[in-house]
Amino acid sequence: MDLTYEKKYHQLEEKHWWFAGRRSTVRQLVNELRIPHTSDILEIGCSAGPLQKQLAEDGYMSLTGIDISETAIALAKDRGIQNVSVMDGANLAFPDASFDVVIASDVLEHIQDEYQAIQEWKRVLRPGGRMLIFVPAFQLLWTQHDEINHHYRRYTGRRLRDALTQAELHLERSSYWNTFLFFPTSAIRLLQRVLPRRTKSNNYTGDLKEFPRWLNNGLTALLKVEDVLLRYTSLPVGVSVFAIVRKK
Repeated sequence: MDLTYEKKYHQLEEKHWWFAGRRSTVRQLVNELRIPHTSDILEIGCSAGPLQKQLAEDGYMSLTGIDISETAIALAKDRGIQNVSVMDGANLAFPDASFDVVIASDVLEHIQDEYQAIQEWKRVLRPGGRMLIFVPAFQLLWTQHDEINHHYRRYTGRRLRDALTQAELHLERSSYWNTFLFFPTSAIRLLQRVLPRRTKSNNYTGDLKEFPRWLNNGLTALLKVEDVLLRYTSLPVGVSVFAIVRKK
């Protein structure tokens, strides 16, 4: 991602409603899978480690994080998260069958060869291990925000499922996420596509902005309502899409 965006990202990632809401959903999904606390968990794209920290607080004892950003890993270590390292998510320096769980939140869209990445993530999974993947949804939502983030694509639920099942991974669950805000987000994104484009010289940071506390807390609470719905059903549309697959 662009350096200006990355700086803003690390300033906000612990409390911003989007990231806080997604971490809450990831933690709920991991809990629903009844992953033993002794499981070896790899987070690809761990950034400065907020999910690593929360999973540790949830009782998970064997956590590993990687990120391609040296800045992110340095920040994670400054925050006391030690089992993290700089690594390319498409070329993992781990032996085969090293982990019980692989988590990749908004990583796959950054990698040009998605098939290579999925095969690599599958390689480090143990037989029966689970993979949890979040990606941005719908190409119609593509804006300069995606370009600033160095995305190659956005996904539909079907495209994500097809990419994973073509790698001979068994699909256990798929759903959209951030459903309540899909329509207002779509309206804003479509409007952005017809407005004059901003340039990097404007220090453009995409859609990543600091919100007033009341609004940030309200949006976080809205995503937690979705967490309740996700316990019982999959959602039909959203700003993101996730899938859980198992290595046969």
